[in-house]
Amino acid sequence: MLDNISDKLQSVLRKLRGKGKITPADIKETMREVKLALLEADVNFKVVKDFINKVSEQSLGEEVLNNISGGQMVVKIVADELALMLGGAEVPLNLSGTLPSIILMCGLQGSGKTTTTVKLAVTIRKKGKNPLLIAADVYRAAAITQLKAVAKSVDIPVFCIDNETDVVKIVKQGIDYAKQNNHDCVIIDTAGRLQVDDVLMHELEDIKSSVPVAETLLVVDSMVGQEAVSVASEFDSRLNLSGVILTKLDGDARGGAAMSIAAVVGKPIKYIGLGEKTSDLEPFYPDRMARRILGMGDILSLVDKAQDAFDQKESEEMAKRLLNNTFTFDDFANQLNQMQKMGDMKQILSMIPGVDKKTLSAVNIDDNRLTKINAIIQSMTPEERNKPSIINGSRRERIAKGSANRVQDVNSLLNQFNQMKKMMGSFTKGKKGKKGKGMFGGMGGMNGLSGLGGMGGLPFK
Repeated sequence: MLDNISDKLQSVLRKLRGKGKITPADIKETMREVKLALLEADVNFKVVKDFINKVSEQSLGEEVLNNISGGQMVVKIVADELALMLGGAEVPLNLSGTLPSIILMCGLQGSGKTTTTVKLAVTIRKKGKNPLLIAADVYRAAAITQLKAVAKSVDIPVFCIDNETDVVKIVKQGIDYAKQNNHDCVIIDTAGRLQVDDVLMHELEDIKSSVPVAETLLVVDSMVGQEAVSVASEFDSRLNLSGVILTKLDGDARGGAAMSIAAVVGKPIKYIGLGEKTSDLEPFYPDRMARRILGMGDILSLVDKAQDAFDQKESEEMAKRLLNNTFTFDDFANQLNQMQKMGDMKQILSMIPGVDKKTLSAVNIDDNRLTKINAIIQSMTPEERNKPSIINGSRRERIAKGSANRVQDVNSLLNQFNQMKKMMGSFTKGKKGKKGKGMFGGMGGMNGLSGLGGMGGLPFK
């Protein structure tokens, strides 16, 4: 995510971090390199100019120049100003007021609006809401079929009217249906349109004037660069946007859209899309994004993901079984399944402060390997899963054959399971007053990650 700008800024600031006292010449040279990095990333020129001026002014203060940790202070100033450039603070969805809360989705064709609409519904459902989607794209062939198919996969209901072309009528009837069926949130999926298409833009204005819209969200493909800023500006002038959702940020090597929209348009980025799965939509936190870009990690987002994925009560029960040395392969499989819910493993590891991006990029992490491990575990009998010690040579051959794997894979998994039980045992049973090795200590830090491509070194909660 934003790899190009992230790599360059980290490289520039790394040189500054190593210095104690800094000089005006150091600041000037650093700001020149930061400016080039931002411009090459397609960040709006006025935004870059304002950013450099603010950082330079603060960095040249006596408190910074005369401090023995001046380099670190400048890095903090850059991080704080970068967060402000990205919007300053998180702006959550407005789901209060008259029910159902109505969210109007708009954007260009191909921006990922329809799939993002479903992702947003899944996210809102996690908040305890009961969302309904309204299919109001009556122009694109198979648009309603696509929306229904994606929504069905995650059990989100869709309201539509066959052969109806009056979108205002569809929306009004959809809202009436929502009220009658206890849906407290409605998300309207509209047709993709060019911002210069006056007829279709007027259609959006008609929808917004006919129903009490709580949120008007523009879905923008982050890979279009500076064009995203002009698109957002035009949509905002017609619809008074309440926020933006940036899609495909996982594939954006430059990042100008993400780093310019909030500053130029003055509208907050509310969510970012980081993949194809319906779970790959995250709330946007400017301060956390700034830390990610500068390689400072993002522990808060990592904790959020873990809380969503792991059942606390179940995890506590497993901890007790670890203490009593009764942890089984069923527990092991359950934890792996919950880890998969957290998303791409490299993305997860990149949130840990101190994890070097270059080292991480060289690590071969195959998320599909967890599926293979599950197959091996499911090929075991209940007794074998509860008492792995009884798995002898003939049993290993049977398990390998039943899971379409090699005996070596079964051996490797058994060894890894035993190692992790010992490791977690030392973590939970550390001597009084002393800390155990812990998860990462037992894995040998980043060196332990090399095994993730095979059966060893699996991360474990």
